[in-house]
Formats: sequence, C-alpha cells, structure tokens
Amino acid sequence: MNKPIKGQKYRHFKGNIITIIEVGKHTETLEEVVIYEHDGEIWVRPMKMFLSEVDHEKYPEVEQTYRFELIEDETE
Repeated sequence: MNKPIKGQKYRHFKGNIITIIEVGKHTETLEEVVIYEHDGEIWVRPMKMFLSEVDHEKYPEVEQTYRFELIEDETE
C-alpha cells in the first residue's frame, strides 16, 4: 500500500471519508504520522496504524481489507 499524499481522500473501514492534510514526523521518535481532516476536525495517526489491515477477528463483518482505503486521488 502506498503512503498517503496531501489532498487524497480515504474511506475508513467504519465508513467515514477523510482528507489527507499532510504527512509529518513525531518530534521525539521521528515516527511518521498522517494528519487528516474529518467533519471539520483534525486528527493525527501513526503511519503504521494508518496503513494497517482491519482486525477481522474484532470486526468480522467488515469487508474492507485496510483500515483506510484510497477512494480519490486529487493529486493527479
């Protein structure tokens, strides 16, 4: 799975549509983070978690493979 890029839209496995604001780094650990917007609020999530697969044992009804899946690429 490719890293998210500013402007792209993703669907969270629970159905929310989010827009990537930027990719950054944690100031102390240098871990990459994804900064995104949903419903007027700004959220930050570790890149590793953003790119992870859905836990299908915990959410067996979910058909989506990844926690977030690209639905629109506004960068092209």
